[in-house]
Amino acid sequence: MLKSTGISLFLFACLQLSAQSTYWQQHVDYKMEVEMNVEDWTFSGKQILTFTNNSPDTLHQVFYHLYFNAFQPGSMMDVRSQELPDPDRRVDDKIGQLEPHEYGILEPKTLKQDGKKLDYDVRETILQVPLKKPILPGAKTVLEMDFHGQVPPVIRRAGRNSREGIDLSMAQWYPKLCNYDHDGWHPNPYIGREFYGIWGDFDVKITIDARYILGATGYLQNANEIGYGYQEDGVEVDNSGKDKLTWHFVAPNVHDFVWAADPEYNHFYIDTDEDLRLHFLFKGVDSTMVRNWYNLAGYTAETFAFANKHFGKYPYKQYSVIQGGDGGMEYPMATLITGRRSFGSLVGVTVHEVMHSWYQMVLATHELLYPWMDEGFTSYASEIIMNHLFDIEEEPRELHQRAYAGYLSIAGTEDEDPLTMHGDHYQSNRAYGIAAYNKGQVYLHQLSYIVGQETLDRVLLRYFNEWKFKHPKPNDFLRIAEKESNMVLDWYHNYFVNTTEVIDYAIRSLEQRDNQTVITLERLERMPMPIELVVRKKNGKDELHYIPMEIMCGRKKHGKSDLKVIDHEPWRWTNPTYTVTLPYPASDIRMVEIDPSYRMADVDRSNNLLLIPEGVQMLIQPVTPNR
Repeated sequence: MLKSTGISLFLFACLQLSAQSTYWQQHVDYKMEVEMNVEDWTFSGKQILTFTNNSPDTLHQVFYHLYFNAFQPGSMMDVRSQELPDPDRRVDDKIGQLEPHEYGILEPKTLKQDGKKLDYDVRETILQVPLKKPILPGAKTVLEMDFHGQVPPVIRRAGRNSREGIDLSMAQWYPKLCNYDHDGWHPNPYIGREFYGIWGDFDVKITIDARYILGATGYLQNANEIGYGYQEDGVEVDNSGKDKLTWHFVAPNVHDFVWAADPEYNHFYIDTDEDLRLHFLFKGVDSTMVRNWYNLAGYTAETFAFANKHFGKYPYKQYSVIQGGDGGMEYPMATLITGRRSFGSLVGVTVHEVMHSWYQMVLATHELLYPWMDEGFTSYASEIIMNHLFDIEEEPRELHQRAYAGYLSIAGTEDEDPLTMHGDHYQSNRAYGIAAYNKGQVYLHQLSYIVGQETLDRVLLRYFNEWKFKHPKPNDFLRIAEKESNMVLDWYHNYFVNTTEVIDYAIRSLEQRDNQTVITLERLERMPMPIELVVRKKNGKDELHYIPMEIMCGRKKHGKSDLKVIDHEPWRWTNPTYTVTLPYPASDIRMVEIDPSYRMADVDRSNNLLLIPEGVQMLIQPVTPNR
C-alpha cells in the first residue's frame, strides 16, 4: 500500500511538472470603433475586448497600456529622457514643453466586465483593474470600455503633425491589454522602448473627415465604399459631399494595430509573385521623392521574396509602407517610416522594418526583456538582404563587421550592460543601441562560426516555423540551435548574453622542434570559444586547424572548403593554453592566424596573426589581456 501511494505521489508530481512546463499563451480579440476629430485632434472610442485566459492561473485583475499618457510633462518618459546622459534627440526635453492642448491623453470613461461596471486606477501609462469576477483557467470574459484620447505632436513614434507634415501617425493609440504569460503580468510603463502584446483578431472601424486617406494594419473591408485607390479595378467611387467616412479594417492573428492618415497621401499598390499585395502611402514633395517611392516598390517585393526563401514564409496577404512617425517603426502588416530620404536610405529603413515582420510581428518576443532577439536578429537579416538587393560583393570577412565594430567599441568597458538588462533600464541610449542592435546581430553571426553557416541557416528557418504566432524566449531559440547543430551551446549563451565577459585569444608562441612546429595558443579573457587556426604555407597548400571545445560535446561540419581541414582534440575551457603540433618545419610556413573569417568577436585581433620570418626557430609574441 505504501509503495502504491509512493508511486501515485511520484506520478502526480510528474504530471504536475509536465502541466507547469506545457506551453500556453493568452488570446484576446478586439472590436473597436473610433471617431477622430481633426479640428482639435481628439478622438472617442468604444472597445469590446474578449479575453481568453489560457493560463493555468485564476486572474483577479487585469492591466492595460495607455501609451499616449507618456506625452505629458513630468511623465516617466519625460523624466527618464532628461536623466539619461545621451537622451534621444527626438525626445530630449520636448515632452516637458508641451501645452495642455498638446498633451497625449488616453483615458477610460467607463469599463465593464460581462456587463457589470468595474472600478479602475489610472497610473499614468498603466491602467490597473481589479475584477469583480475572477477569470478562471480556460474561461473567457468580455471587457467593454468607452475611452477618450488626445493626440500629441509627434515626439516619439506616434502623434500628429510630424516633421514631414503627416497629419496622423496613430501607433499605440488604444487601450491595449497587458500580457500575462509564464512569468506573470507585464504592466511595463511606457518609457520609450519597445512593446509586448497578446495574439488575437482585430476588427477596427475608424471614422474620420472624408478628405483623409488611411493606411493601416489589416485588410480593408469596405474598399469599394472608400475608394482612394483601394477599390477593385473598374469601380468608381465618388465621396464628394460626404463629411466623414468610416474605414473598416480586419486583422487576423496579430498583436497590435497601427494606422496613419493624411489628406494628401499618394497611394498605390503592387501585387507580387509571393501572393502578396504591397501598399505604399506617401506625400511627394518633389519629383525625386515620388520617383524614389515608386522605385521602392520593386525592392520591397524582392525583399519579401528573398526573406520568404531564407527566413520563413510571411503569413499574411498584405503589407503597407506608410510615411509617418519619426524614423522607422514596425507594426503588424505595416510600418511607419520617414520618407524624405535618399533612395538607399529609403530602401534600407524599409528592409529593416519589413524584417521586423519576422522578428517581432510573427515571432513575438517580449521586446523589453529580449530586445536583442528582435533588433539584433532583424539587423542580421537586413544586412544580408541589403547586400542581395544592391549586389554588394563584400568579402565574407566584411559581412556584419559594422555590427562587430559597434559592439567592440563598448565591449568589456564599464559602459556596457549585459543583454539580460531590461530594455528600459540600460545606463544609456548608446548602451541599449549597441546591445540590442549590434551585439544581438553579432550573437547570430558569431554563432555561424561555432555551428557553421549552413547549420545557422537551418536554425533560423526552423525557429520561425516552430515559433511563429507564439512568444519565444532565448532558450527556445537556443534549443533549436542545439538540435540542428548536435552541440551543447548553453556556455555560449551564458557568456555572451548573461554577462559582459569578452573574447580574446592570442598566438602565444611558435617553436620549431626537430622537423616539427609547435604553436601555443592562449586564452587571455574569460569567454571561451572554439578556434579555427589557419596556417598559410609557402607551397600554397594552406590548412585550417579546427579545435572545438570540450563543453560543446560536438564538432562543426565544415562543408566545402578551399582549405584542408584538420580536426584536433577539444580544448578544455579550464586550460588557458593549447598547443598545436604541425608535422613540418617552421620554414614551410608564411603565417598563422586565428579566425581569418573575423566572425569571432575578439576584442584584440593584433595578437591573432603571426608572420614567420625566414630561418626562424622560435617566435614568442608578447601578449597581455585587453583590460
